[in-house]
Amino acid sequence: MKKEQKIYDVLIIGGGPAGLMAACKAGEAGLRILVVEKMSRVGIKLLITGNGRCNITNIASLSDFIKRIYPDGKFLRPAFSQFFSKDIISFLNDCGVETRVESHGKVYPVSNKAKDVLGAFIRKALIHEVEIRYNSKVIDLLIEGKTIKGVKIITDDNEYDVFARQVILSTGGKSYPSTGSTGDGYALAVKAGHAIVPVRPSLVPLNTQGDKAQQLQGLSLTDIRASLWINNKKHSQDTGEILFTHFGLSGPLVHSLSRAAVEALDNGCKVEFSIDLVPNMDEIAFDRQLLYDLNQNGKKQIDNLMKLWLPAKLIHLFLAECGIESVKACHQINAPERRKIRLIMKDLRFIITGHRSFKEAIITAGGISTKEIDSQTMQSKLIDNLYFAGEIIDVDGDTGGYNLQIAYSTGWLAGKACSNKVKDKTQTSNDK
Repeated sequence: MKKEQKIYDVLIIGGGPAGLMAACKAGEAGLRILVVEKMSRVGIKLLITGNGRCNITNIASLSDFIKRIYPDGKFLRPAFSQFFSKDIISFLNDCGVETRVESHGKVYPVSNKAKDVLGAFIRKALIHEVEIRYNSKVIDLLIEGKTIKGVKIITDDNEYDVFARQVILSTGGKSYPSTGSTGDGYALAVKAGHAIVPVRPSLVPLNTQGDKAQQLQGLSLTDIRASLWINNKKHSQDTGEILFTHFGLSGPLVHSLSRAAVEALDNGCKVEFSIDLVPNMDEIAFDRQLLYDLNQNGKKQIDNLMKLWLPAKLIHLFLAECGIESVKACHQINAPERRKIRLIMKDLRFIITGHRSFKEAIITAGGISTKEIDSQTMQSKLIDNLYFAGEIIDVDGDTGGYNLQIAYSTGWLAGKACSNKVKDKTQTSNDK
């Protein structure tokens, strides 16, 4: 086994958005930087974000941003305070990538191509002469006492040690493992003495009981309000898009509520998903309009009247839930049936039985405990010169650009802290 004589100032494990941002930031100081990537190229997961469009970030205020991050968004305040949404937008603009803001504050490249965002990171890294080593997997951390000295790398035909003054661990989580996010970094962190908060899929589709969702397979509802109920108590709600599938529920709205659902399921709780099909009307207003529509269309069948309110694919299931025959005339709908229509229109329930695997999860919840990371620098509190960035840390956000911003901000802060430490040591040596 060979040992490289060259010593890098910063060695970064993982070439995702967090690792690349760390490399770009540390590279500004002219440091000798190595990115070690186990795949044949960097940023594979970044390429599939936002369905290939890359939801870069979100323009929500700092306080609102932090509320969208779990389990403790305040941990990221120092990182966000130094590098936030306006900064990544400026970074990309300077690299020739124009951006635009869409609904709900989501920011995308004007080109709608995630590859343009990745290309900006790679170009910036090359400008700073960052070395990227592909098809190379870090299998161990070289630690002496309480200080990291480098890493052990394995390739198809070789195993060797690489030494570095500082190491940033940014290997991602376990979601979309085909992109290289297979959880390797957790084992490395454990070897360094760090605790791992149990990981689980987040921003993930949910499985439902029975065949209600299956009957609606392929149907998408937009601008719908939904709420999550845990043990018969309303836990949270959000507004967005829902997609019905062969296994249950998917889409951005489902993803945003899935974190709490997965946690509740793991704890053996009863979990239900409630859909409000008329979010812009309360029960009284809807009942008033429904009564008017029934009176104006007395001879019509109720299934025809429902076309005023629902997509055609949903009508049969909806009336079955209400216990009303589709062919019943509107003038025959009695008060109890009208009440049933009103209630289910505002509360169409699905019992959640499980969730999809990491293969379909957008992000990973859990990870390296934030209690063991200095939020001002992203440095380990246990091992000197070891830093963390991105999804490997126990912080995750809602869908909408929040998670990528976590990657940029923590990567930038770790890269800055590394360059500052090298400068300080250099200055100290010069003073002597």
